[in-house]
Amino acid sequence: MPYPPPQEPYEPRYEPETTEEVVERTHPRIRIVRTINALIHLVCAVFALVLAVHIVLVIGEANSANGFAHLISEWSSGVSLGLRNLFTPDSEKLATFLNDGLAAVIWLVIGAILTDVITRIGVPGPRRVWYRRSYR
Repeated sequence: MPYPPPQEPYEPRYEPETTEEVVERTHPRIRIVRTINALIHLVCAVFALVLAVHIVLVIGEANSANGFAHLISEWSSGVSLGLRNLFTPDSEKLATFLNDGLAAVIWLVIGAILTDVITRIGVPGPRRVWYRRSYR
């Protein structure tokens, strides 16, 4: 029985692969809205952090003559939204916790609401419906 003729070994052809560059273009307004929202989040988070640090310093009975403690105390009084004397329990620590804690939470809520409103107004896209009215 004759043997079949030898076959050439299989060598895959290496052709240069064609690549397509996929460029996802973000609408310029979306970038602007994202930047503004990031700045708002940053500012509100820093204000809330300053108030939280002030609470920790008061509860820990930090030396008020210290430069850092004085800086935080002054800065926190500026961002406390006028809530410093809202609650007046007998303990100074509890008063600071309640008043500055509430102000910190309000700063975070302000940031969330502002960024939501800016996103709803500034981002192009499908028509956004805030309420529905039915006609009969």
